[in-house]
Amino acid sequence: MDYLKSTDVEVAAYILAEHNADLGNVVDSSAYEPMYYKDLIMEVIKRKKKPVQSLPEAISEIYTQINMDGRFTYRNDGKWGLTEWYPVEKKSSRGARSVSREAALEKKKANDTHKFESIQENN
Repeated sequence: MDYLKSTDVEVAAYILAEHNADLGNVVDSSAYEPMYYKDLIMEVIKRKKKPVQSLPEAISEIYTQINMDGRFTYRNDGKWGLTEWYPVEKKSSRGARSVSREAALEKKKANDTHKFESIQENN
């Protein structure tokens, strides 16, 4: 890979893929290891031989690019991985709404039953 002619996010994606190949996790997709964002960004700066006058600005710029690029996904504790490593979680707003509605109706029914029983006890 020609780091100097590649964008920061292309270099970051390559580094993540290379990092996991080095770990020997290529066979088992559940074993992909995300990388701490600061380590990833410092590696991008190093490989691109990017002139840095202000390290916080460089980190902020590259972090923003990674955050906006669809190839990356935030995992946890400041770590980023490649989206292709993780299965897509499908969310159905209709399904979520119906589950919420069902749960709300069940809760209301239980509450109504409790009120009815307490009224009967008082009579």
